[in-house]
Amino acid sequence: MEDFKEIDVAASFRLDGKVCIVTGASSGLGERFARVFAAAGAKVVVAARRIERLSALALSLPDAIALQCDVSKDEQCKQLISDVISHYGQVDVLVNNAGISDAVNPAAEADIALFRQVVDVNLNACFLLSALAARDMLERGTGSIINIASVHGLVASAPNLQPAYAASKAGLINLTRDLAVQWATQGVRVNAICPGYFDTELTNVMFEDSRMLTWIERNTAMKRGGKIEELDGALLFLASEASSYVTGIPIPVDGGWTAR
Repeated sequence: MEDFKEIDVAASFRLDGKVCIVTGASSGLGERFARVFAAAGAKVVVAARRIERLSALALSLPDAIALQCDVSKDEQCKQLISDVISHYGQVDVLVNNAGISDAVNPAAEADIALFRQVVDVNLNACFLLSALAARDMLERGTGSIINIASVHGLVASAPNLQPAYAASKAGLINLTRDLAVQWATQGVRVNAICPGYFDTELTNVMFEDSRMLTWIERNTAMKRGGKIEELDGALLFLASEASSYVTGIPIPVDGGWTAR
């Protein structure tokens, strides 16, 4: 019997030599994800529209490249995956993190152009990038795709008015399930992280507004917003062999928001 002292409990969470792509990496959650992957030994590809920020981030990591990409542009998505494979030879982990919101947008005052734009970035681009990355993953019989959804893909966002965001994230969660089942026997896992409220560039206005902050605290079981490092565990779990028997699952990291 293996002695418990001989079990390296951290080894399965390592990503040494793995090639990890993070979209929307120029700030907020994406930037943090890139740094966490690097700390776990990965080769990191940071992608976003703001190349200056990306380049600075890539230079701060031991083995990383920065690639400019507007995920709403199909050709740029195709070029991103092609460039990664040309540079590193493979794709092991894809994190579909890039996203936008339509807040504040009351449904009765619908702006269909904005709705389509949000769905295009938050859902359609995730499908295309996942399919493109999966071609390499399926050929090698291994890979992990992580979609960054939201608690508002699981429950309504009202009174925070963002119908396109909520619809796109709900769609992303079921896309996660469908791709997971399609590729489950071929070594490619697809899962989602559903963050609650974290203070990032996208949500900063809410944390700076005392009324909105009170609303977040009142509706979160832990009575506070999340700290960005509190997503590290879920990210590494899903990216690594620690979750080798997990696929098709949305994991809320929300301080109890969806448990109420």
